[in-house]
Amino acid sequence: MQFKHFLQFSDFNREEYEYIFERARWIKHEFKQYRQYWPLTDRTLAMIFDKNSTRTRLSFEAGMLQLGGAAIYLSTRDTQLGRGEPVEDAAKVISRMVDLIMIRTYEHDIIKRFAENSRVPVINGLTDKYHPCQIMSDIFTYTEYRGGISGKIVAWIGDANNMCNTWLQAAKIFDFKVHVSTPPGYDICPEQIGLIDATHYEIFSSPRKAVMGADLVTTDVWTSMGFEEETEQRKNDFAEFCVNAEMMALAKKDALFMHCLPAHRGEEVSAEVLEGPQSVVWDEAENRLHTQKALMEYLLLGKLAGN
Repeated sequence: MQFKHFLQFSDFNREEYEYIFERARWIKHEFKQYRQYWPLTDRTLAMIFDKNSTRTRLSFEAGMLQLGGAAIYLSTRDTQLGRGEPVEDAAKVISRMVDLIMIRTYEHDIIKRFAENSRVPVINGLTDKYHPCQIMSDIFTYTEYRGGISGKIVAWIGDANNMCNTWLQAAKIFDFKVHVSTPPGYDICPEQIGLIDATHYEIFSSPRKAVMGADLVTTDVWTSMGFEEETEQRKNDFAEFCVNAEMMALAKKDALFMHCLPAHRGEEVSAEVLEGPQSVVWDEAENRLHTQKALMEYLLLGKLAGN
């Protein structure tokens, strides 16, 4: 049987995303109307967590249950994966017992090796290189507020991390531009994420210049999981990269602010911006639920006729 994995944003094309967004809008509407929709009855999702999570676990587990299926939580601390079982062996076993697998881990190579040995679709819930489910939700949220994102400017302020990498991949697919501003030493590596030219991004040494004229301003914590020993150094290096009201004022008047959460108020973003009128972070977080439900439906059932 042919199936697809979702390991990085570039695994899908624009047509597939537009279909998923269409389904997410319908699924969200039904959810808000308290209408039961169970297309995944008797289907099971295994959720493997190597990294702690709030939004990823809740959105996938609740989402699968709301689609009529079941979700099983597996922590590497509580399974043989945490005791040295080869990833390949675990993939061969787990994929014989469930219909879909989501993994949230550190090295991206782990999820690639798992997917290569899986008999069912594998979803990237987060790796050190990519966070495709989050950017899918972010773009869906932008379309809810402002319509299509094509031709727009997204300002990325902060570390060139998995979120930044995924925004850069998304820009190529949806034809928008990313203004990237990172401190020296935290730069992007375009060739590592498959970008062969700079058509869809521009580098700025000044975060203020990067934000000028932006339709969307977004950032992330300065210290991602796995880099805790660098916290104090990063606070110094990123001191000028806090998205505050003064910085947001340089973007377009109707610009939105996004953050994947959890946020550290007073570090990468001020409380005034995070909770201000331009912030859509709470809708952005909720939309993880709806877009991932549409994603799981697509991976398991393919394209469906309109409801």
